[in-house]
Amino acid sequence: MIKIVNHKFPINQWQKKTNHPLQSWFWGKVRKAMGIDVLRIVEIKNNKIVNVFQTSIHPIPFLCKKIGYLPRSVFPSKEVLDFLYNYGKKNNLIFIKIEPYEEKLKVRTEKLKVKNKKLVISTHPLFPSWTQIIDLNKSENQLLNSFHQKTRYNIRLAQKKGVTVKKESNEKGFKIFTKLYFDTCKRQKYFGHNLKYHQIVWENLKNKIAHILIAYYKNEPLAAYQIWIYDKIGYYTYGGSSEKYRNLMGTNLLMWEAIKMAKKLGAKTFDMWGSLPPNYNLNHPWAGFTRFKQGYGGRFTEMVGSFDLVTDPLFYKIYNLLYYFRQFFLMIKRLI
Repeated sequence: MIKIVNHKFPINQWQKKTNHPLQSWFWGKVRKAMGIDVLRIVEIKNNKIVNVFQTSIHPIPFLCKKIGYLPRSVFPSKEVLDFLYNYGKKNNLIFIKIEPYEEKLKVRTEKLKVKNKKLVISTHPLFPSWTQIIDLNKSENQLLNSFHQKTRYNIRLAQKKGVTVKKESNEKGFKIFTKLYFDTCKRQKYFGHNLKYHQIVWENLKNKIAHILIAYYKNEPLAAYQIWIYDKIGYYTYGGSSEKYRNLMGTNLLMWEAIKMAKKLGAKTFDMWGSLPPNYNLNHPWAGFTRFKQGYGGRFTEMVGSFDLVTDPLFYKIYNLLYYFRQFFLMIKRLI
C-alpha cells in the first residue's frame, strides 16, 4: 500500500527510513521554504512502513506543466512507480526524475528491469553517476597514509606555512562561505545556486545536518566548505576558495579537517558528492576536481543511475528539446 503523508506525520518515523539528506524531512522543509511543493509518500507492507519517498514538484511556467524530482531514495518498487505515474498523470506532470542512492554493483539486475515501460534512462541526469566514497573505519593515521602522496605533501605544507582551519557554523561563517562560493562561481564561470537558495538551505539545515569549515592564513579566509552529515555519512556538498595564497594549499588541509570532523561526529563513510569515473579524460572540465578528490583515497563508486518516469510523452520530447537549447546557450555564455 502507498499512502500520502502530511506535515503531521511523525518526523522520527520518517527519519528512520531515509538514507540520504535529500530524502530527510528537513530537506522537505527547505523545498517548501523555496515555494516548491513536496509530495511525501510511505510504502507499507504488513502494516509496517518499509520505505519513504520525498518528491519535489517544480512548475515550468512557459509550458504550463510541472516536473517531479525524486533524489537519492532507495530504488522504487513497481508499486511506488505505478503510484507516482498515476499521480503525475492526474497532476499535470511531464515526468518524474528518479536518482536513487544505491550502488550499481549492489542492485540486483532484475530490480533494474522494472516492469514499467514509462521508466526510461535519463539523457540529462542531475547527479553524476559516479562519486568517490572514503571509508572512515580507520584511524586518522591510517586515513592519512591512504591518501595520495601529493595530497599528504600539500596538507603538511599548509600546516607548515601556518594555515589553520576553524569550524564556524554561524552567521559569520555563512557569510564567508557564500562570498568564497560566489567568487569561485564567477572565476570558473559556473552557474551555481543564488544567495536566497543558500540562505534557505543554511537556515533549515544548520545545527541538524550542515556544518561550515573555513581555512585561514593570517586571519584571511582561503577556502570554505559546507559539509553535511546524515545517517553516519559525511558529504562534501558546497565549497569555495580565494585566488589569493593558492600556493599554500589551504583547500587540501580544509578537506582533511572536514573528513576528520565527519569521523568525530560518527560518520562511517565520506561521500565526495560527485566525480568522473576512473580512467577519466584529463581534458574533461571536471578533471581538476575529480583529481583533487581522488587524492583522498576514496573508492570510485558508480550509482545505479538517473531515470525519468514519463507521464506525458509529447511534452517530454518538447522539454528535452528546450533543455538542450538551454545547455547550448549556457555553453556559449561560458565562452564569452
